Order: sequence, then structure tokens, then C-alpha cells
Amino acid sequence: MTDTAELSLAGKNSEYPVLSGTVGPDVVDIRKLYGATGAFTYDPGFTSTASCRSALTYIDGDEGVLLHRGYPIGELAEQSSFMEVAYLLLNGELPSADELGKFETTITRHTMLHEQLATFYRGFRRDAHPMAVMCGVVGALSAFYHDSTDIHDPQQRMIASHRLIAKMPTIAAMAYKYSVGQPFLYPDNSLSYTGNFLRMTFGVPAEQYEVHPAVEKAMDRIFILHADHEQNASTSTVRLAGSSGANPFACIAAGIACLWGPAHGGANEAALNMLHEIGTPDRIPEFIARAKDKNDPFRLMGFGHRVYKNYDPRATVMQKTVREVFDALKVSDPVFETALRLEEIALNDSYFVEKKLFPNVDFYSGVILSAIGFPTSMFTALFALARTVGWVAQWNEMITDPDQKIGRPRQLYTGPTQRSYVPMSKR
Repeated sequence: MTDTAELSLAGKNSEYPVLSGTVGPDVVDIRKLYGATGAFTYDPGFTSTASCRSALTYIDGDEGVLLHRGYPIGELAEQSSFMEVAYLLLNGELPSADELGKFETTITRHTMLHEQLATFYRGFRRDAHPMAVMCGVVGALSAFYHDSTDIHDPQQRMIASHRLIAKMPTIAAMAYKYSVGQPFLYPDNSLSYTGNFLRMTFGVPAEQYEVHPAVEKAMDRIFILHADHEQNASTSTVRLAGSSGANPFACIAAGIACLWGPAHGGANEAALNMLHEIGTPDRIPEFIARAKDKNDPFRLMGFGHRVYKNYDPRATVMQKTVREVFDALKVSDPVFETALRLEEIALNDSYFVEKKLFPNVDFYSGVILSAIGFPTSMFTALFALARTVGWVAQWNEMITDPDQKIGRPRQLYTGPTQRSYVPMSKR
């Protein structure tokens, strides 16, 4: 028998079914609430609202758990590859060797951009933010690939999904190259997904580019750790755009625009900027004191998380990766020393422990990306590159969901009641 929730409003009682997922909190189905009571729910930010059913990603913020199709993120980051995780998110199961080989070949064959898009880049100012460029270029893909915009055709949806995953590294690398005035590099099909991206970003036509194994491994982990994260702001934006029937390229462009916000994708850039502000390890106590002062607007960026009330499971992997990259590249920089010392202090300070303000994935990823050589302006673009896999998987799931309707939140109206128009002469 299905459990029900009872609601008494204005002397009228009504019942609503309680739905259970495979794991996680139960959900009260309030789809008939307005019809039965004439009332809406009020939930700013939708933090207590399940907007859809999804079998992709599960988060338990209290326990610090993140699962992709049931697999813990730590196991995937340590043992898998980004291409394997991409296949998992898209298809529901880990691939066999043959399936992974075919998938990698398919993605590799779609990495080239239409040649006219190179001209499109030159329409931007040289100092344009890479996210502005990516919003425009990804949105423009629908003008170049008309054969994969019919969302009702499963084959076209699959082709569009593969194209987006394959072309995003090329788009991001070209955005970087354009900003520094270097020529674009075409993809190299002999390299891995991540190695190819590094070459397109840091290589030049005049000499051979050697992919550093430690850097390639670190970038692949970063991509895995950012691949999907349940119904966050940008993913919800992709789903909302997709609910109207918009083509997949437009939906992903909408997700990129949302991710650009400093409260979402820009958090790792903010964390690195904070480390630059602190400067050297000897100044950490001063900033720790400021963070504890309620009257000081200063905040420790990269600590705590909206969802995780425990240690961010992605940060555990990142913490190890930081040291691997530093050792491999022989990094010696006060900012990186400051990051490691700040981490140590925060993990042992009772104030941060009690409030569960642990270093999150953004704290470490910004430090790693900077050590590899990426400017802070590219951080969010890299996030978008990785998250495209999750966006595409979520979009595909939404399209095939029989309960899906066009997104249409309601509101608690607080404006004037109806009034008559007053002519200009009488105002």
C-alpha cells in the first residue's frame, strides 16, 4: 500500500501519495495540490522540491556520498577514465572493452569543428571571456549541424550527444588559443580525449607537444569529478530549456550561461583568487580570524558546500591529485604552499570542524589547474567541458521521461492588486 501525506488547509483535508526512490528521502507527490486546494507550495531555490525522476546521479550530502549510476565517485576517479564515465552516464552501465573502444572511436571522429566556426571566433574581442565565447559557439552549433536537431528522433539525439561531448574540448581549446593570439590546433586522433585537449590548448604548430602523463591523469580526474552533480542550477537550466523542445545545442548553451555564475562554476576561480589575496602561509592566521568574525564580510572560498554537510567526496580525490601534480611538475609557489597550509589548519580547527567547513572540490581544482598552466578565466570553461557529459545525459533522460512537461514554476505574487490606468495629465 502506498503511503500518503495528509494536508489540512482552510478546513479541507486532502491526501497526496508518497513516492520512494531506490535510495534517498521519500517525496510527496503534490501535482494535484493546486487543483485540490487552490494553493501552491513556496520553495525559493527549489531546495525541497524534486523536479524530476532521474537514475543518473545520487547525492547524500549529510554522509558525503556521490554516486554515478550507483558507482562511488572515488572509485570512478581512481580506477576509471573520463570516456568510461561518459559512457556510463549516457548508457547506464560500464562498457565492455569492445563497447568502450567503439565509443572512444565515435567521439574521436566528431572532435573536428566546422571550418567556418574559426571565422565565428574572430568576431569576438580578443579579451572576451572564454565562457562568453563558449556560450556563443555552442549555441551556434545548431546552425551548422541541422541533421541532429530533431529531438524526437533517437538517432539524431545520439549523434547530437556525441557531437557535443566530442567538440567541447575543441571549442574550449580554441577559446583559449584565441585569447592568447596563438593559432588554432586541429585535433589529433592518436591521442586520448584528455591528452588531445591538452595538446590543442598548450601545443603550437612549430614543435611537437608531449603530453605529461601526470597532467593528463590529473585532468582526466578533474573531468570525472565534474561530469555530473544531480539537479544543480546549470543542469536544471538545461532540463528547463529542453522541456520547451529546444534543440540540444541551445540547451547546453543555456547550461553554460548558468554555470558562468560565480556562485556555481566560478567557485574554483574565487578560491584561487582568495589564495592570491592571502599570499603567503604566514598570513593565514589573520584571514582565519577574519573568517570567524561575523562582522567581517570576508569568506573562505572553497570551503563548505551547498549540498555536502560532510566532506565533499570529490575533494578527497583532489587532495591526493594536488600532491601528485606538484611533485611531477616540481611546483614551488607561495600560493600553493599557502593552499596546503590553509587546508591543514582548517581540517584541524574546531571552528571549521564543528561547522563542517571542509575544503571542497573547488578549493583543490583551482590550485591544480593553475599549476598546470591554465589562467583563471579558463577554469569555468573547463568545468563546462566536463559537465557537458552530465548535461547531455540529463537532457536525454528528460526527453524520454513520460512525466516530463514544459517547466512552469508558479509564484507568490506580492505586487499591487488590480487598478485602473491613470492618464498622463492626471498623474
